[in-house]
Amino acid sequence: MMKPLKSKVSITLDSDVIEKIKLLAEEDDRSFSQYINLILKEHLNQKEA
Repeated sequence: MMKPLKSKVSITLDSDVIEKIKLLAEEDDRSFSQYINLILKEHLNQKEA
């Protein structure tokens, strides 16, 4: 099974948002990028529902 294609992007986030995401990602045993990807996917799924 092939991994989905990924692209690098550069975004600017508020410092407090970064800190909260880092903590949540660590609790979930995911990388910062993996956690943001998860959050965005969930948000997009909700928008499509």
